[in-house]
Amino acid sequence: MVDLLFSVDAWVALLTLAVLEIVLGIDNIIFLSLVANRVAPENRALARRIGLFLALGLRIAFLSSVAWIISLSVPVITLFGIGLSWRDLVFGAGGIFLLTKSTREIHEMAEAEEDARSHKRVTLLAAVVQIALFDIVFSIDSVVTAVGMAEHLSIMIAAIVLSMIVMLIASGPVSEFVERHPTVKMLALSFLLLIGTALIADAMHFHIPRGYLYFAVAFSGMVEMLNQFVARRRAGRKSDPS
Repeated sequence: MVDLLFSVDAWVALLTLAVLEIVLGIDNIIFLSLVANRVAPENRALARRIGLFLALGLRIAFLSSVAWIISLSVPVITLFGIGLSWRDLVFGAGGIFLLTKSTREIHEMAEAEEDARSHKRVTLLAAVVQIALFDIVFSIDSVVTAVGMAEHLSIMIAAIVLSMIVMLIASGPVSEFVERHPTVKMLALSFLLLIGTALIADAMHFHIPRGYLYFAVAFSGMVEMLNQFVARRRAGRKSDPS
């Protein structure tokens, strides 16, 4: 352990893995923000903290059982000629969960009145259960990534703790921003639809590189930022007739 503290390779691996975990955690923050915003305002911060601590606890627990995580890739059933492992089944269930959740949220945004939506809350317990289900899926994904990137368990745990600290700091501002801007919320829900589709594809052994997904999201986010900028400029001109 002492040798790792003075190893340049160990520090490079730690920082690289931490950054990668933060990038992979974008979907966690988006989902967390959407679910937490359905809770009563006084409980939103608590819901976000519970969700992130659940994610941290699951990742560390899974990392401590690396051999079991690897065994999840062993096929247990065959469907349509495809051998499906427990990991595939969890990813498939997670993808269906995300598609269902996102579709319902989009439908409510499109059909419900604003006043009705603003009063339709979920309990803190219901939000935590949804977040926990989501965390199980992405904790497995995160741990598989960590195992492939680093050799030492201490480095993996440290990188995940660092990424969770960053996510804990960022989750509040992201949640408030998404709540204030309906078009951003729609973009976030579309991103979750994309991730859900990718999870189902992964479960059926059709891998879509995450880089493609994140590039699509980054490009869409940039377009939305331009839209927000143009909207503010137009509002400023209307308020200043001179």
